[in-house]
Amino acid sequence: MTHPPPATWPDVLIVGAGPTGLTAAHLLGSRGVRVLLVERNATTSDDAKAISLDDESLRTLQSADGLDEAVYPILVPGTGTRYFGIGGRTLLHARGTGDQRFGHPFKNPFAQPDLERVLREQLRRHPSVDVRFDTRLTALLTQHPDRVRASLRTGGQDGPVEELDVRYVLGCDGGRSTVRDLLSIPMQGRSFPDVWLVVDTLQDTHDQRYGMHHGDPERPVVIVAGREGRCRYEFRLKPGECEAGAPPPFTLVRQLLRPYREITAAQVERAVAYSFHALLADRLRDGRCFLLGDAAHMMPPFAGQGLNSGVRDAANLCWKVAEVMAGRAGDALLDTYDTERRPHARAVIDLSVRLGRIVMTTSRPRALLRDVLVRTAMRIPPGRRYLTEMRYRPDARVRAGAVVPSDCRGRELVGAMLPQPRVLHGPHHRPTRLDSVLGQGWSLLGIDVTDADWAAAARGGLPESAAVDVFLDDHAPRDRAGRTGIADADGRLDALFTRLTGCFVLVRPDRLVAAVFTPDQAAYVGGKLGHFSADSPTVPGMPSTPAPEPVPEIQHESPGVPR
Repeated sequence: MTHPPPATWPDVLIVGAGPTGLTAAHLLGSRGVRVLLVERNATTSDDAKAISLDDESLRTLQSADGLDEAVYPILVPGTGTRYFGIGGRTLLHARGTGDQRFGHPFKNPFAQPDLERVLREQLRRHPSVDVRFDTRLTALLTQHPDRVRASLRTGGQDGPVEELDVRYVLGCDGGRSTVRDLLSIPMQGRSFPDVWLVVDTLQDTHDQRYGMHHGDPERPVVIVAGREGRCRYEFRLKPGECEAGAPPPFTLVRQLLRPYREITAAQVERAVAYSFHALLADRLRDGRCFLLGDAAHMMPPFAGQGLNSGVRDAANLCWKVAEVMAGRAGDALLDTYDTERRPHARAVIDLSVRLGRIVMTTSRPRALLRDVLVRTAMRIPPGRRYLTEMRYRPDARVRAGAVVPSDCRGRELVGAMLPQPRVLHGPHHRPTRLDSVLGQGWSLLGIDVTDADWAAAARGGLPESAAVDVFLDDHAPRDRAGRTGIADADGRLDALFTRLTGCFVLVRPDRLVAAVFTPDQAAYVGGKLGHFSADSPTVPGMPSTPAPEPVPEIQHESPGVPR
């Protein structure tokens, strides 16, 4: 027999107030979910670890009540990465497609302490979110079919202990995750012996709005300029110069920086020697507990996707938790978190390893071959697009989960993130970003469809969605009863949907396209997605996690990995 927890207890416990945990708190809080966010440290981090926020992450922050506007002042709206080969010769400038396909700049340097500070301050928007620092998770005592009992300690070893029941636990507590250890979830992969020195400097004269990867095999270097004279330098160390985890001597820091600038000890904000890991947790869900960010996966930094992968985790999971909490979806929807995120996380880890081997190689023959191949590819339009638009990045398309693949027009959109063009809407045809029209929930876009088509869609059993009429070919948008009208503002909406006239595009709250279909296929799509509804029984072949039996207190010790 189970008993509901007191109304004062939160619905979701988030462990870890780094960028992933703070983002998850915003996404849930903006949907009215009661959240307790705990962090074992006394404040947000002072370490400038991650340094790049991409366009997808900014779009996710936008979805949390326009949080992107609060973050922009700490960013350097960037233009990608410039790669240099042997002798400092430029190989290419990778800057994405350049068209802000998701409504934001492609790659944006920042200082992680600034980001965490802003995200923490902005949580005041959400009265349903409670934040406690200097508070650590000490045990996951039992998992019941409807709740998890957790134990928290505030302060030091003699601090008060509190036990509480929550509906879900989100482990966002980094590489040395307590949540992962308590659940006895191992990580698979490898660690690398290479040691890198990371130096964050002040009063720097670099003003580039792009990252710089210097692939000289004698000493690979990464340089990323920040705001107000901050700059990040990363140097590949040689054997004997400094061990990972050891404090780097200032003489070494000054020696390595000398080709780029003179430095005093007071101008070194942070210097640390560390090695990389390429690890993925065996499972991202255990009953009512989930792993996100570095608790779920760790990767070398060369693709700039560590923090951004954690934000993707939060974007994928949090709307699903909110849908289940609201009674609109069942437990099977939560199983799609692992199904949808694992393949992409694995692919990004592999890309990060490959980029490190190619771009940051210390082998001169390999570097010479790299430079020749890149310069050859840059002379051919397909090769130039592949490199400069970073088409080598893994396809983030979801192929299995809460999506309905089809063989009709627009099938390439299914499982991919919907672009965010500017659109015209409202009585004054004011240009605005598409997501501002779609809102936070599901959206159903009808591409030049009729009222009869909308009636057919309404009978299809689709998720409750905001209805949006898309007017093409420079027609003026018109709002109709229960539907918002939008039209093209800059050519990109027409380019996206011209081939889909007469079709519907169903968009999930995380902006992934769940289905593209004609009016007569609405019932089929509704039936497929109905497997994830709150009143749907378990369907053979569909993922579903049975409610776990109560388990004894878990006090598992496993080898730690760096946070």
